[in-house]
Amino acid sequence: MPVFLFLFIIMPIAEMAVLIKVGGIIGVLNTIGLVLLTAVAGAWLLRQQGLATLLKANQRLNSGELPAKEVAEGLVLAVGGALLLTPGFITDTVGFLCLLPGTRHWFVAQAMKRMMMAGQTSGFHFRAGGGQGPFGQPSGDRENPFGRQRPFDRDANDDIIEGEYQDETESDRDRIEKK
Repeated sequence: MPVFLFLFIIMPIAEMAVLIKVGGIIGVLNTIGLVLLTAVAGAWLLRQQGLATLLKANQRLNSGELPAKEVAEGLVLAVGGALLLTPGFITDTVGFLCLLPGTRHWFVAQAMKRMMMAGQTSGFHFRAGGGQGPFGQPSGDRENPFGRQRPFDRDANDDIIEGEYQDETESDRDRIEKK
């Protein structure tokens, strides 16, 4: 809830206050011109940086690598572009920070670090039966015309299967190198 409060109530009020203050200093027409100029400059920068990121992602795909960093950069670029199209100087500032390569790489590095930490703390869990079905009913206990049935007649405590796995499939590159 606090994020939505910030995005939809506090941020527009702050943007209006800054626009009114700047409009009082440099004039209404100059303020409108400056907002339009930042939108045009942002669109040009977004196009340039977006194409560069797309080319890097294509090169990584062609070399057989997963372009995870480039996908994350594309997401940051999209957010930056949306912020630049939103009228206001605060969103324009954050939008430009998303489009500039140095700060964009920092944003991506921070996001990937947080995702890696979240991925390490949560493990891989598989639950067979006993979970929730699509409509909130327990999936292990299904009602049907013939009465209540439990698949495999197991206790509820036996439904959790824990384990680790290791991917042992060969990639195309490994098969080519063996030949």
